[in-house]
Amino acid sequence: MQSGKRHRIVLVHAVQVAMGPIETAFQRLWPDAERVNLLDDSLSVDRGQSPDLTPAMYDRFHRLGAYARDIGADGVLFTCSAFGEAIEAVARELPVPVLKPNEAMFEEALTKGRTIGLIATFERSVPMLEAEMREMAAGRGQPVALHAVCEPEAMRALQSGDEARHNALMAEAATRLPPCDAVLLAQFSTSVAQDAVSARITAPVLTSPGSAVAKMKKALGA
Repeated sequence: MQSGKRHRIVLVHAVQVAMGPIETAFQRLWPDAERVNLLDDSLSVDRGQSPDLTPAMYDRFHRLGAYARDIGADGVLFTCSAFGEAIEAVARELPVPVLKPNEAMFEEALTKGRTIGLIATFERSVPMLEAEMREMAAGRGQPVALHAVCEPEAMRALQSGDEARHNALMAEAATRLPPCDAVLLAQFSTSVAQDAVSARITAPVLTSPGSAVAKMKKALGA
C-alpha cells in the first residue's frame, strides 16, 4: 500500500439488514478504514432454495472476489453466514485477507468453554456454522458441545422493519437453549438483539461484527 492510503475493505452482503451492524462496528472499532459495500440479496434467496452450494454459486463468489480484487481491496469480509466453503475458495484465490463472517466470533467462543449455544435466523446457515465450529474446535483439540436454535420469523420481522419483534423473538429463542458457556448470534443482522438476549440469559452473548472487524484490522496491521 502507498503511504498514507487508507485500507480499503470490501464488504460482501447477501441481505441488506447485515449492512447496518457491520457499519456500526467499523465506526466503533476502525473508523479510518474505507468501506466498500457490495450487496447481492439474490444470494440469500437462491441459497434458501438450494440445500447445497452449487457450482454456479461458487462461480458467483469467484466473480465477487475478483471484483473486490479489481477495485483494490486490501481485505474482503463476507457478512453472509451460509456460504462458508464458497468463501474459503475465494480466500484461496485472493492475495489479501478474506474473512468468513463468524470465524473471529467462533475463536472467541472457544475461549469461554465447551458448551456453546447458537441462535440463527436463516436455516440454511445452521449446518455450515455447526461444521465450521466443530472443525475449528477439533483443530485445537478442544471438545465442543453445540446447541442450535433457528428462528426464521425473526429475520422476516427485521426485514419488514420491526426490530423490536426481531429482538424479542431472538431473546425467547435463547431461553430454549440449555445452559451454555457462551451464546452466539449467528448472523451479522442478529447482533442488534444482543442486549435483549443478554437480558434473558446469564451466559455471555457474542456477536460477529465487532469480532470480525477486530480480526481484519489486526490482519492488516492497522
